Amino acid sequence: MLKAVFWDNDGVLVDTEELYFEATRAVLARAGFALTAERYVDLSLRRGRSAFELVRDAFDARAIEELRAARNALYAERLSAGVPALDGVEAVLAALHGRVSMGVVTSSNPEHFELIHRSTGLLRYFDFVLTNRDYERSKPDPAPYLAALARSRLGPDRCIAIEDSERGLAAARAAGLRCLVAPRGLTRGGRFDGAYRVVETADELLAALAPLID
Repeated sequence: MLKAVFWDNDGVLVDTEELYFEATRAVLARAGFALTAERYVDLSLRRGRSAFELVRDAFDARAIEELRAARNALYAERLSAGVPALDGVEAVLAALHGRVSMGVVTSSNPEHFELIHRSTGLLRYFDFVLTNRDYERSKPDPAPYLAALARSRLGPDRCIAIEDSERGLAAARAAGLRCLVAPRGLTRGGRFDGAYRVVETADELLAALAPLID
């Protein structure tokens, strides 16, 4: 029986993935580099690498860090305007609350995560949150989910991850977890071989989880 559900954040709980892409694209455009959605998806959402690698031949390490800081500031500015929870996700969280342990396992930094959830009201449903300060290597490395397993004190057979991207699926599977994938926006059209199930809506997500819990 399922005892814990580990949730990705961006693109799963909240609609932020495209905001992050647009902030990255805007900053790289100022530096004279055109970042396409296709390139971003392949590099970041499939392989888990930084889009700033694309300009490392043109800029030194200090300049790239300045570009990264500019992107983070622009992204934070856009998050400060408010971020909505994805349709139906709070109803799923409410239905699961108290029946299983739940944690957020995100690649976001703590500052951005705090801005994102300043007004969503979703964090009351979670037992713990892991951001990119809580593990050494990001998805698709299994480190984030191994940290979640350690925090929950459960084996991977008692847990499941919910992701929207190929890198997230790879991280979950490498940690020995089943993974439900709910692609949207930039992650639609990805290859999700090995997913426990691919769902389109919050209702489908809850329906897929229910028999694992009851």
